[in-house]
Amino acid sequence: MKLLYKDLSGEEGIAAHEFFLTLASCNTVIPILSESSSSGCDGVLGGSPVSIDYQGESPDEQALVAAASAYGYTLFERTSGHIVIDVNGEKIRLEVLGLHEFDSVRKRMSVVIRFPNHTIKVLVKGADTSMFSILHNDRPAEDHIRHVTQVHLNDYSSEGLRTLVLASRDLTGEELAEWQRRYEDACTSLTDRSVKLRQTAALIECNLTLLGATAIEDKLQEGVPEAIESLRQAGIKVWILTGDKQETAISIGLSCRLLTADMNQIIINGNSENECRKLLCDAMAKYNVNSTSCSSQITKLRRKAEPDYLELPSQTKSSSMPQQCEGEEDTPNFGPLALIIDGNSLVYILERDLESELFDLATSCRVVLCCRVAPLQKAGIVDLIKGRTDEMTLAIGDGANDVSMIQMADVGVGICGQEGRQAVMASDFAMGQFRFLKRLLLVHGHWNYQRIGYLVLYNFYRNAVFVLMLFWYILCTAFSTTSALTDWSSVFYSVIYTSVPTIVVGVLDKNLSDKTLLKYPKLYAAGHRQESYNMSLFWITMVDTLWQSLVLFYVPLFNYRESTIDIWSMGSLWTIAVVILVNVHLAMDIQRWVFVTHLAIWGSIIVTYGCMVVLDSIPAFPNYGTIFHLVKSPAYWLSILLITVIGLLPRFIFKVFHQTFWPSDIQIAREAEILKRRRRRHIGSKTDEVSS
Repeated sequence: MKLLYKDLSGEEGIAAHEFFLTLASCNTVIPILSESSSSGCDGVLGGSPVSIDYQGESPDEQALVAAASAYGYTLFERTSGHIVIDVNGEKIRLEVLGLHEFDSVRKRMSVVIRFPNHTIKVLVKGADTSMFSILHNDRPAEDHIRHVTQVHLNDYSSEGLRTLVLASRDLTGEELAEWQRRYEDACTSLTDRSVKLRQTAALIECNLTLLGATAIEDKLQEGVPEAIESLRQAGIKVWILTGDKQETAISIGLSCRLLTADMNQIIINGNSENECRKLLCDAMAKYNVNSTSCSSQITKLRRKAEPDYLELPSQTKSSSMPQQCEGEEDTPNFGPLALIIDGNSLVYILERDLESELFDLATSCRVVLCCRVAPLQKAGIVDLIKGRTDEMTLAIGDGANDVSMIQMADVGVGICGQEGRQAVMASDFAMGQFRFLKRLLLVHGHWNYQRIGYLVLYNFYRNAVFVLMLFWYILCTAFSTTSALTDWSSVFYSVIYTSVPTIVVGVLDKNLSDKTLLKYPKLYAAGHRQESYNMSLFWITMVDTLWQSLVLFYVPLFNYRESTIDIWSMGSLWTIAVVILVNVHLAMDIQRWVFVTHLAIWGSIIVTYGCMVVLDSIPAFPNYGTIFHLVKSPAYWLSILLITVIGLLPRFIFKVFHQTFWPSDIQIAREAEILKRRRRRHIGSKTDEVSS
């Protein structure tokens, strides 16, 4: 502040002046003036106080412009051709000659400004990794400034702040003319426009003078540490892919409890392919991570580095392997591992033959933290996991730089926040805060897996038991062309008789309450173990289906073996019996009974009887009047009862034994819920007795 108000003629004062001018002008923020002073930045325009509300693509840009306004550099007006900045009460109109917006390749943005004194300057801001490489290197006096700025950047990053570096440069007339010519050609180009704009920006984004650095606090949302801890307890691996500095990313990882003090941090910061390979292989050798290619790569590196390196014969190697394996049993326990890798290393790893080493090392770590990564690198990391495992991947982000990662993952979640709605528009699910992901996965994800897994098995069973029953009839009639069921009965079985209970159970059934699932995140691991659907359950269901179809067909034949019942009456009995059987089968597996469930299960049986009465009342149908004669016979009701009991008895016995002697975590938690509810009712009844 002293430099700004005391002396602007000195070198430090000019640098401070350009620093805040860069903050106010090198952005895409639009100032909106209003009479109200309830929000935004206050200013004076035409003698009357006004309120300025800044709107931009990024909240970071808005924060930097607001900070410049707080120091007396207020952005008042922006058009495509000029901007107006109030500098401590004096308005300055700056002509905007061109703007190179931020992109993930350059990691910086720049604006070319013509000042009132006809001076042309290029003002640049960007990430430190991309800015320090384009600074002027022939000025020893600036080495001290660069060193101090680097120290400040490290301090800011260690506190979890997001940093930017600002620089500027004067342009000569020849440089300006060359840049304008190529800038216009690039802007009007129909092919490779982004590449040409980057090449044009490189003409002026060089030999810059360092102005300083900024730091912005990026606070964690409420409930983020708790949500991440719950996801990890559920057996979900959480990786962070961010564009922040390494120190900032580590600080964020510690604040959200993803990184802990007992973790061994593996840091991969390589500047070449060989260096990245050596760092990966050294880390895998140190922490005993198995890899198929690291041993051969280490041998090659040693042969190149040591001219006198002698490779042992293969017989010697094989004879020493048992000793190595015996020694591995005594290797120390290193504890949980955390892999920290930067975007520069990922350039060499993802574009070379190092993906297998990265995959082996990353999957052996409890936490993976990728910093300074570009959007395409985020998508590359997700694609690496998808291509080498059968696991499901979920990506969550809140900005436009997360879109490629969200679209690459199996499930994409967008957070609707201050970063815009690009991530939301590209996602499968949208939410307001990160902590809602906990409920989405642990509650709704568990319920959905349990419902879908059961319904897949039940729909196989429901259709197979009906088809097998008809198959036994065809065998019994020696493959004749006769039919025991009308076409209407066959169609209505899947459309009306059994469809509604399937839909209701698939939507409303819950094996556990949301409170229990949130309290015990490890219950989510039932999905990892495939408890609701696996090949063993499928074949057990098919064997049960075969048994029930045999009972369906042969019990009525046994009961009516000495009667003169016609085939259409037998078909009506089979129709109602199979509907009752599959609905009682479904009722045995329902975890949560509500009014709609009762209505769907028992109502479908009543609807089946109603449809059969209507169909059997039509004289044109061959089964005319059969239902009215069947219901008068005791053998009809006895057959339905025997089919239901005998068909479901093996399933009932199997469930009782399995839940008694081999209960799952879900079953134990469910029994705990039931006991808790009974205890509450008992306490409530005692309270009522005492009060009465």
